[in-house]
Amino acid sequence: MLNLRIITHKKLLARKTTMRNITVPAQEQFAVLSQNVEEIIGKEELLQKLKDSYDSDTPLRIKLGADPSRPDLHIGHGVALQKMKQFQDFGHTILFVIGDFTALIGDPSGKNSLRPMLSPEQVTANAETYKAQVSKVLDTRKMEVLYNSTWLGKLSSYEMIKILAAHTVQQLLARDDFSKRYSRETPIFMHELVYPVMQAYDSYAIRADIEFGGTDQKFNLLLGREVQRHFKQKAQNIILMPLIEGLDGVQKMSKSLDNYIGFTDQPEDMFGKIMSISDTMMRKYIQFLGVFSNEQRDQLLTQLDSASIHPMEAKKILGEATVKTYWDEDKSIQARKHFENVFSKKQLPDELNEIQVTLQANGCIDILEISIQAGFSTSRSEARRVLKQNGMKLDNITVEQEKPSIPSDTTTLIFRQGKRKMVRLLLM
Repeated sequence: MLNLRIITHKKLLARKTTMRNITVPAQEQFAVLSQNVEEIIGKEELLQKLKDSYDSDTPLRIKLGADPSRPDLHIGHGVALQKMKQFQDFGHTILFVIGDFTALIGDPSGKNSLRPMLSPEQVTANAETYKAQVSKVLDTRKMEVLYNSTWLGKLSSYEMIKILAAHTVQQLLARDDFSKRYSRETPIFMHELVYPVMQAYDSYAIRADIEFGGTDQKFNLLLGREVQRHFKQKAQNIILMPLIEGLDGVQKMSKSLDNYIGFTDQPEDMFGKIMSISDTMMRKYIQFLGVFSNEQRDQLLTQLDSASIHPMEAKKILGEATVKTYWDEDKSIQARKHFENVFSKKQLPDELNEIQVTLQANGCIDILEISIQAGFSTSRSEARRVLKQNGMKLDNITVEQEKPSIPSDTTTLIFRQGKRKMVRLLLM
């Protein structure tokens, strides 16, 4: 009996080693992977790579480059990550390249001025935060995490010159951001010209088969193909994902513009932000955020087209799906209930933070200081900007003065800042 178990165990082990990694035929993969993308550079090449990968049962190497200069990811980044998850589900390998070396330079993409250089400590801290957030979408157990300082930091001066010699200044000045700065005679520093070349060298160093990016990264990604060809390596294919406008519906989603929905936003805030977007933006979010299956996405868009669902209800469904993707199903349900209770039914949440406020001698309160104390603003100047934009209310009455007068018999007030921040004031 003992020998039988040993034989059986050996057979199981042998069976495991012969299991395929790539089980879905190339054409089926391509049909899914080519949906909802802005552009695929080298479509025929990509299809052939998928066929070769399937025939040889060898996963493709998918490059995800991360510039850890800004550690907070938002759902605009999620557009590419959700597409990469499809590659991962098909059995391909995600190579998560953290640009700890290139971040010391600073990515000039889309910038009209010099980006500040980061310290190694800042880069390391941001990179750890980045990895934790990526795990909300990708299975980090099936992902290789690489740091480009591993190869870039070891290049000799001779090797660096050899890499740079493969590119011309004219090529780099063709970039939209560089050309605008050059025409305005805004300084362009030498290390900024090196950045895209170093980022492109990453693709060669890790032997990337495919690289993802937004449409604003097209120049850098094409440069990666050139570097690979220069070093006699098969050129990577490029999948460009659409850029998602932020909550304002105009500018690209960005933390610096404060029009973003962050991976780490609390569920109630994430849901509330989704509810604040326009109906037009809602359709684009449904189409591209990757929080629905293809069937769910198409059904919801069809219902909107036929007016069989109210846009408000569709937006709530989108809000639930978004929170579920980046948190979990229970929190998505709670977030919807919170929104409906507080904003739809005009009720206050069951749990509302309270802070004690002392009335001044003249019967006034310092609304700017209260905003800071509540954690809604980081400074008086920030709070003052919100006040001037009519963004503060006491018991649903817009506050117009920095030190509003309070009736003497008042003991509590509900202070609101914006649409989703509120706290109960206990007047002393």
